[in-house]
Amino acid sequence: MGIKQILEFVKIEHTLFSLPFVLIGYVIALVEFDITPGIDLLWILLAAVGARGLAMALNRIIDRDIDAANPRTKNRHLPSGVMSLKTAWSLVAGFLVLLLVSAGLLNRVALMMAWLPVLAFVVYPYMKRFTWLCHFWLGLCLGLAPAGAWVAIAADVHGWGAITGQISNQTEFLWFPTILPISIGVALWIAAFDINYARMDVENDRENGIRSFPSTFDENTTTRTTVQLTLLWFACFAISDPMNEIWFLATAGIMALANIGVVLRMNHFNDFQTVLFRASMITGWVLLSALLLGFGIEQTTVGLD
Repeated sequence: MGIKQILEFVKIEHTLFSLPFVLIGYVIALVEFDITPGIDLLWILLAAVGARGLAMALNRIIDRDIDAANPRTKNRHLPSGVMSLKTAWSLVAGFLVLLLVSAGLLNRVALMMAWLPVLAFVVYPYMKRFTWLCHFWLGLCLGLAPAGAWVAIAADVHGWGAITGQISNQTEFLWFPTILPISIGVALWIAAFDINYARMDVENDRENGIRSFPSTFDENTTTRTTVQLTLLWFACFAISDPMNEIWFLATAGIMALANIGVVLRMNHFNDFQTVLFRASMITGWVLLSALLLGFGIEQTTVGLD
């Protein structure tokens, strides 16, 4: 099994969705706790790669029968026989080790909390068999990305207090209104994307009992819901305390409108799913750039004062 096939198996390009929000969580923590960037960034990135690979490998294994019944996905590695189930489980073990080792190199809190994303990854593939809320569970999985990066840095300073709020014999929840609204916003953003992504398989999902949102509700409801979710994720970013930078707010508003525009004009695109994927992928990176720009301008202003 070559590197190229492994990267295709775990859809490495989809890492581009979560990575900017991992970095957003990291940057917010650096600024919030006045910490100089260091080797922790490497461990955070490796943990993110391990988590993303683990999530996709588990999804491919658990969904292999569903993939085999879908004309769009029947040629994936496991249904087509290109990869053996044994190899897939070996990849799961490898990505899990990468996640745990990287988390352990960060701090004890990061390692002890690694069970949470792993549990979320295991549960997700089963949810689509029972409820259209599966899209929101996937959002939760991705929403853990900025929270995980933030906790990795915050725990270096406050230990378990970064999560529990018990700091110097006082109760102070550092994660609100800082990283929590961002994580909720990411969860809603991914849910909106995934609902639209599921439009490709509506008929097949109905035939095979897959409870996606588009297969459960009509097209107008699907469109209206994803627009509402997009407005909600913008609202979450807007109320987050570190996000009062005008650059970030303006950019978030523009990207929210751009994503809504893509959905409302889907019938005007020859390949709606490709346009949707690119617009969604770019969103995270543009928001990260705006955040860095805002903080950079703020630091320059402080320096001039």
